[in-house]
Amino acid sequence: METERSQKEMLHVGRPNLGDVDVFKQLVDQIFENRWFTNSGELVREFETRLCEYLGVRNCIPVCNGTVGLQIAAHALGLTGEVILPAFTFVATAHALQWEGIKPVFCDINVDNHDIDPSKIDSLITDRTSAIMGVHIWGRPCNTDAIQEIADRRDLIVMYDAAHAFGCKQQGQMIGNFGRCEVFSFHATKFFNTFEGGAIATNDDELAAKIRLMKNFGFARMDEVIHLGTNGKMPEICAAMGLACFEKLDEVVSTNRRNFEEYRQGLDGIPGIRLISFDEIEMANWQYVVIEVDQGRTGVSRYDLMQHLHKNSVRARRYFYPGCHRMEPYCSLYPDQTSVLPRTDELCDRVLELPTGSAISIADVNYVCEVIRQHVPGTSS
Repeated sequence: METERSQKEMLHVGRPNLGDVDVFKQLVDQIFENRWFTNSGELVREFETRLCEYLGVRNCIPVCNGTVGLQIAAHALGLTGEVILPAFTFVATAHALQWEGIKPVFCDINVDNHDIDPSKIDSLITDRTSAIMGVHIWGRPCNTDAIQEIADRRDLIVMYDAAHAFGCKQQGQMIGNFGRCEVFSFHATKFFNTFEGGAIATNDDELAAKIRLMKNFGFARMDEVIHLGTNGKMPEICAAMGLACFEKLDEVVSTNRRNFEEYRQGLDGIPGIRLISFDEIEMANWQYVVIEVDQGRTGVSRYDLMQHLHKNSVRARRYFYPGCHRMEPYCSLYPDQTSVLPRTDELCDRVLELPTGSAISIADVNYVCEVIRQHVPGTSS
């Protein structure tokens, strides 16, 4: 099998979707004609309008990337002291807080949906806690009602890392409308991308005005700086890619779902392999195909299965191994947090993400499933 597949292109997690290439090329020509490459040009303004319309939100401010978006949002919200968040997330979530001088306080997760467990939050709140930051893992929304109830009762701010959740709904409402703000990533590996980029969505006009200042060095107008700021602007070329991706958004989501359903059939019946599902009623982007590997039932570890896939040209990835609490600088700064997240530790040793997206065909999906079947003892092809 390995020799057969080596003649083909390796299957990667996160291979970029292209959007409408013809639209993109037209927009690039427009950029050169305008000679306006950055500083809130025509395309960035158009992209912002499209974002607001799609999300049904009052403000959605494009930024250079999701990590800077998180930093700007935390600063604009005036977060201080400690913020409660899951350790089962990409390390940028914690880095954005630490960079702002805020201590990330890691909370354990629900084993069923992999999101932060609201029942664990209250015990972590101290007189230094200023906020709760939920993360919509795999695009499956957090329990926003429970988180908001805790925040209202304890007088805390709520914001969300929505890097995985563009194009998803919670209780019929688009992600982007919860908490004080939600931050998206449009990195190249996301199903909807701007090469690099992100956006901060909020229905709070006052907060939005502050964010607009902060992402442009604090300039209110030419030669007038009225707020501490940084360079968080999205350039025109990235907005062009975003507009091109809007033209293919429904098509990419449809392909993602097609691949997911094919995986569901192909992995069915393999002992110890659990495919993480999506709410069939709510709108989802179907961006991630994630399995949990139960070594006690499969007879092989997640690491062994990943290595087997790699040898057979399938670049599956373990997420978010080993967990933020076991990465630097957090394991050194806050060693007391490394022993209080049993569900997070368990999940970090079980999760494996499989390739999907517009670069992956049904034949590719069937190949990946066959590679897994051949490696799990007692599984028939």
